[in-house]
Amino acid sequence: MTAPPATFSDTYREFYRHRRVMITGGLGFIGSNLAHRLVDLGADVLLVDSLIPDYGGNLFNIAGIESRVNVNIADVRQATTMNYLVQGRDVIFNLAGQVSHIDSMRDPHTDLAINCQSQLTMLEACRQHNPTAKVVYAGTRQIYGKPDRLPVDETHLVRPTDINGINKAAGEQYHIVYNNVFGVAACSLRLTNIYGPRQLIRHNRQGFIGWFMRLALEGRDIQIYGDGSQLRDFVYVDDAADAFLRAGATDVVNGGVFNVGGPDAVSHRDLVTMLLEEAGAGRAQYIEWPEEKRRIDIGSFYTDSSKFVAATGWQRTVGLRDGLRRTLAYYREHSAHYLESKS
Repeated sequence: MTAPPATFSDTYREFYRHRRVMITGGLGFIGSNLAHRLVDLGADVLLVDSLIPDYGGNLFNIAGIESRVNVNIADVRQATTMNYLVQGRDVIFNLAGQVSHIDSMRDPHTDLAINCQSQLTMLEACRQHNPTAKVVYAGTRQIYGKPDRLPVDETHLVRPTDINGINKAAGEQYHIVYNNVFGVAACSLRLTNIYGPRQLIRHNRQGFIGWFMRLALEGRDIQIYGDGSQLRDFVYVDDAADAFLRAGATDVVNGGVFNVGGPDAVSHRDLVTMLLEEAGAGRAQYIEWPEEKRRIDIGSFYTDSSKFVAATGWQRTVGLRDGLRRTLAYYREHSAHYLESKS
């Protein structure tokens, strides 16, 4: 599977032609965008999703490729189901998870079950029934907690500030242990703020940028906590999908953890200004921090992704303003499919 570094950027897309691929969380935001890319590359794609309400799974996310993918509505916590589904799959993109930080604090046991138990279930299914599969895990920058230095690289301490970060860190480490001990090839991509089409916008608990998009399109107030000076890095979903494709096509990343973010840091204030300019509607409103969010906030955060760039040649190609423009255009056309639950 390993590709020579000099030619990898030219060959990783070809790797997926006729490749048998599975995506857990495949009807969700990143998973569905990845599915569209894989279908175009000629892969045999299986999407596994539980369609739990409010978690982002949406059948409309595969509009246009319905006949070119297989969909299995299943809970990745079910061992018998996963034991069967992993069989024969060459690459597994493991994106299923509970991503809301607030929800993890309100319901820690569900977060534990989805972000830890399900990861063990999937990995054990691979160990027992498909040990040659390559697994790419969707990790998160949240595991770092409040940074000691910026930009944050992979040597930074893992020090989560919430239950979600703890469980995501554990889920990541399961993958590394299965790679190192059991020989199930796996790696983790620590994602930063991913945004773009097909993101959940029904509520504000799964990524603030999607919620800001909805408020702007509806001409409503966008509430900015504090003075809006906090810095973040943002990655358009097409670039995030490309990162997964690159990681899945090479053994160079096996056993590793990699930041996928940056390179530019933008304040919340400047992000909202840019969004309002592109939307032509909405208003910015500065408010005090809600206490439940202030307690788990990490302050300014942006990543150093040079380790992943060196390993795979990945680069962010869509700038923030262009990405916002594309995303707004998508929701202007398709918002009806994202404002009501289709599960």
